[in-house]
Amino acid sequence: MQTTPDVIQIPALAAEPGLIHGFSTAGIGSLGLTHAPDPAPVLEARRAFARSLGVDGEQLTVAGAVHGSTVARVDEPWEVIQGVDALVTDRPGLGLFATFADCYPIVLWDAPRKCAALVHAGWRGTRARVAVEAVRVMRDHYGCAAIVAGIGPGICGRCYEVGGDVASQFDARFVAPGEGDRFLLDLAAANRAQLEEAGVREVHGLGLCTKESGFLPSHRRDADGTRFGAIVAVR
Repeated sequence: MQTTPDVIQIPALAAEPGLIHGFSTAGIGSLGLTHAPDPAPVLEARRAFARSLGVDGEQLTVAGAVHGSTVARVDEPWEVIQGVDALVTDRPGLGLFATFADCYPIVLWDAPRKCAALVHAGWRGTRARVAVEAVRVMRDHYGCAAIVAGIGPGICGRCYEVGGDVASQFDARFVAPGEGDRFLLDLAAANRAQLEEAGVREVHGLGLCTKESGFLPSHRRDADGTRFGAIVAVR
């Protein structure tokens, strides 16, 4: 009987010796605190997730995402940095953490500079080009010139139904007709195009849809407040 692993990774980035990254599944439990009736199991699940990747669960820096494009440089552990949707660091062992339930986690990595970023990209963040802003910070603050990217699990372009008000804010190549007056928006394709246009030559996609995958939380499928987590760290 095939079982779902507790942690999944983007294969091309898992092969990078200086990078740690992973996305949790239902096997670990919900990692979202906002709607949790009891924070204790969530905090233990976060620590278990970190341990599974060899990261100190007490040293995670959490992105307090607001669906914007603000990027924080992390030089020492913070419990949470409010109001940011991307975290960047070059400090070994310092875990960057965020939670998701249809939005896309994006991992950025520059091997020569040993610099990594974790990006939270929903439709608002994608429209605001949050991944491109993280690339800019890596280049401007760390001198990165060899960035590669990985797009983790998120709601796919077959499942992400939006209204015309949202669809009209994106290039037509990322939008398809849906049912009635609705549209289908491909956030993964939009982020891939933004990264490639920003000069990121390698963009690796996991191709895993949260709504279609029962082992991952999806707000569109089950609006129950559960979240999966993403961790990025420099080894």
